[in-house]
Amino acid sequence: MPLWWESLAWTEADQKVGCFGKLGSINMEEYNKSSVKKARLNSLLTTLLDDPILSDVPKNPTFADVDTLINLELGSAMRISVLKLDGTTLDVIVMNSATVKDLKLAIKKKVNDMEQSSMGHRHISWKHVWANYCLSCHNNKLLDDNEALQNFGVRNNSQVQFVSYVMTKESRRHSKRRKHRFFHGLNKRS
Repeated sequence: MPLWWESLAWTEADQKVGCFGKLGSINMEEYNKSSVKKARLNSLLTTLLDDPILSDVPKNPTFADVDTLINLELGSAMRISVLKLDGTTLDVIVMNSATVKDLKLAIKKKVNDMEQSSMGHRHISWKHVWANYCLSCHNNKLLDDNEALQNFGVRNNSQVQFVSYVMTKESRRHSKRRKHRFFHGLNKRS
């Protein structure tokens, strides 16, 4: 019995001719062979995605999703469990060299995909989320977006959690009064 990827191989004639004839005119026989191969590829892909071993692959995977899963299997990526404030968890996959910003983007993508599939389009203000909450691992707050996750002790199968976060005055760039002023330089008295 041939392996599934052997059935996807193009013959030498397919590679030379493709779905068009040698002189550029459409050869219907070659076109039909090409469409049959596409249909066979699509049915094979659906069969593969229904396999329980591949249950972590999304139904409409992008190249980045598949690449990340391959890197996870090869050991160059890590699966991180994120504990939300309501007690539920979600798993995200990031590269071993990922920063806090990469983890935040992976969480944002995962939550948006989950919301899209279950409730339709729903807007989450991530600016508000990250202004009021931060991620924590082993009681260390992951505040520096450019810091590598491994520097905080985050490894494969680690768990990070959302915790309340209140900014100190020193970490803000401007006070709220100056921040919300539209014309900084215009003043009636000057």
